[in-house]
Amino acid sequence: MITLLKLIIIGFVAGAILAAVGKIIRITTGNKAEILLYNMDYMPVIKRWSDKWITGIIFHYTTCIVSAVVLFYMLIPFSWELNIWPYVLVYTAGSAALYFLSLLTDKPPASDSFSSWFYWTFSHAIFGFAVGFLIKLWI
Repeated sequence: MITLLKLIIIGFVAGAILAAVGKIIRITTGNKAEILLYNMDYMPVIKRWSDKWITGIIFHYTTCIVSAVVLFYMLIPFSWELNIWPYVLVYTAGSAALYFLSLLTDKPPASDSFSSWFYWTFSHAIFGFAVGFLIKLWI
């Protein structure tokens, strides 16, 4: 139970880091890839609440927490759960592919924007490093 609580905290902290990196990228470059962190337009059931700003934030943090918990437990059979690089690789590759969900929404960024794809993928690599590092440190 303590491990699960720590993983929830790790997912939340790493999610805050991801949000901060996205915000820094948006402020410094003007690129709007960060919007995808909170966009639920492609989710059939929950998109009806996407007009409320808080639902996007809840969606972002829930996704970060669940992904940290699930990946940790998926890595246990391989004895990789305390290594940083599986988290970096999974979140980087996964986000690189999931970026193209932007095809399903009219909100920015454009699905064919290489810079948006790069910033999105890069910020998730940092998220993966944060998750892996915090797990190695705290678990």
